[in-house]
Amino acid sequence: MCVPQCVLAGARVVTPEGVLDPGWIEVRRGRIAAVGTGVPARAAGQSVTDLDGAWLLPGFIDLHVHGGGGHDVATSAAAMAAAVAFHRAHGTTGTLVSLVTAPVEDLAEQLAWVADLVERGPCADGHVLGAHLEGPFLAPARCGAQAPEHLLDPDRAVFARLVRAARGTLRVITVAPELPGAAEIIADAVDGGIVAAIGHTDATYDQAVAAFAAGATLTTHLFNAMPPLHHRAPGPVGAALGAGADADVACELINDGVHVHPSITRMVARDRHRLVLVTDAIDAAGAGDGDYILGGQAVRVRDGQARLARSGVLAGSTLTMDDALRRAVLDAGIPIEVAAAAAATNPARVLGLSATCGAIAVGLAADLVVLDVDLHLVRVMAGGVWS
Repeated sequence: MCVPQCVLAGARVVTPEGVLDPGWIEVRRGRIAAVGTGVPARAAGQSVTDLDGAWLLPGFIDLHVHGGGGHDVATSAAAMAAAVAFHRAHGTTGTLVSLVTAPVEDLAEQLAWVADLVERGPCADGHVLGAHLEGPFLAPARCGAQAPEHLLDPDRAVFARLVRAARGTLRVITVAPELPGAAEIIADAVDGGIVAAIGHTDATYDQAVAAFAAGATLTTHLFNAMPPLHHRAPGPVGAALGAGADADVACELINDGVHVHPSITRMVARDRHRLVLVTDAIDAAGAGDGDYILGGQAVRVRDGQARLARSGVLAGSTLTMDDALRRAVLDAGIPIEVAAAAAATNPARVLGLSATCGAIAVGLAADLVVLDVDLHLVRVMAGGVWS
């Protein structure tokens, strides 16, 4: 545990402006009070921890989590909390719980669990930022691992019911913008302060551009569960990457070496404000190969890849955020400050939390991860307290 005031020194500190090497930060009452280079002046009674050349990054914020450590967020409130705790141990200091398509009654109950966790507030086992509804308003042709029998055409009354169940904690909803009524759901979400994302979609380029113009600001796992980019039919990928959208659209990527090639991650990261690393992790993350259930469907995990048993379709991932960041730097060749932004700063901005967390800067929450020289996780601090 960190004392009310302490200094972390001798680190390679990754800030929005670049890497401070050597750098230091002062933590005071759970927030970052100062950031500097070189050797910090030591005040009387102040605790100084020498990190001996380790990397110091902002704590990760994962916008897309279905489970982890053998726990599926959709099975019980206790399992949801346990999955969040699993990801905290891998550096995720802020979690958006993602709910797959299910009967509306089940989704309402799961949203209430999320609300309970949000209202509980940050704790040693993790910080739930809210819920992400990945459905039920998705395209049957691009449902991926979503249960097709529970998909619905966009319905404002259903959406309003789910918003009420979430008690102000629904932060993101994924919608296929080409579906009838999708424009109204996007408008209602934006009016309610909820991020509208497009995904699991068969939309054309023009339909996707129209969704972004209407206020959608995020794409759910770009490239996956949508038409591929084509030079004569750029589709939602081309729209999201800015070929026709005036909005600043953030792009989730599942950077596990399976869902997208490292060169794709590198391409999206050319705009450092666009890339958002997510896990899309299911309960199998950290639990090993075996047979699992996702949204009522059998999933088989082999060699770390999760696929529907009946079809072989990818069914989420077994990724953790520390691995996603390490792969971004070592496999995709992304500068560490860009990868850190994709894992923390950009998702914080998507959720409107830039003034409170997501970067190493004075005044923000002392949510931090310490990585060794090979970018493996060493320690996690959240709100000034070591986990």
